[in-house]
Amino acid sequence: MLSYLHGFHAGNFADIQKHAALTLVLRMLQVKPSAIAMFDTHAGSASYHLDDERARKTGESDSGIQKVWQFRSQLTSDDWAGLLEPLTSVNSGDPGDRVKIYPGSPALMHHYLREQDQLCAWELHPSEGQSLADWAANRKGVRVIQKDGLGGLIGRLPPAQPRLLALIDPSYEVKQDYESVAETLIRAWKACRHGVFMIWYPILPSAAYRTLKQAIVSSPIRKVYCHEVRLEQVPERGMQGSGLLVVNPPWGFDERLNRMMSELSGAEAPDMSVSDEWLVPE
Repeated sequence: MLSYLHGFHAGNFADIQKHAALTLVLRMLQVKPSAIAMFDTHAGSASYHLDDERARKTGESDSGIQKVWQFRSQLTSDDWAGLLEPLTSVNSGDPGDRVKIYPGSPALMHHYLREQDQLCAWELHPSEGQSLADWAANRKGVRVIQKDGLGGLIGRLPPAQPRLLALIDPSYEVKQDYESVAETLIRAWKACRHGVFMIWYPILPSAAYRTLKQAIVSSPIRKVYCHEVRLEQVPERGMQGSGLLVVNPPWGFDERLNRMMSELSGAEAPDMSVSDEWLVPE
């Protein structure tokens, strides 16, 4: 199935969790100068206009990134700069009271791309893949491949660079995606055991995400951190929350991410509860 378009959901509460974690990992890894191979298996179109027809049809960014942006002066954790700086950059330095352009995960990775780093992004959807390719055309150090990112990731491991950061976040349009993600992660970890792997999943009423978590618990993979957020105002349909599995997170990542996300509570901020655990210890 290729019906999913992230433009309808860009900048929602799940993007906040995922991209806060992604930029935090990147900034923590880049404390060291050694090169990083960055992989994004389901990259989308890289950039989203939050005032276009798709975004306004759902209005999900209104209770997501727009609230974070308006609430930014009250965010005390310095780690929020990891997400707020790229937002400022892509909006020509002055978004005002409302973010107009939202950078997807490949754009966030590119923002932090150093000369020694490389970014490889996959997107299977034809129109999204073309938008991604157009975005990457004049960007040094970025390669776009229009094919399945799960198989593509395995084919490029281990990378030439000494370190690895891989983001795996399919749409989970079909239940088979949960099994495919688990199988891919296990194979990828065996090929590059020191790599940092980030796996995003939706928390839905069906609770299908539990099969993914159980598959990882039953696998040989070690050092897996699990971070989940749940909306306080639970919708009748759609996502009730958002989850992340992070394999080999940098030391202190869990405390810093929790500090960030714990600030997003109350009427003026995206109202969500946070839970976390070491799904698999070291």
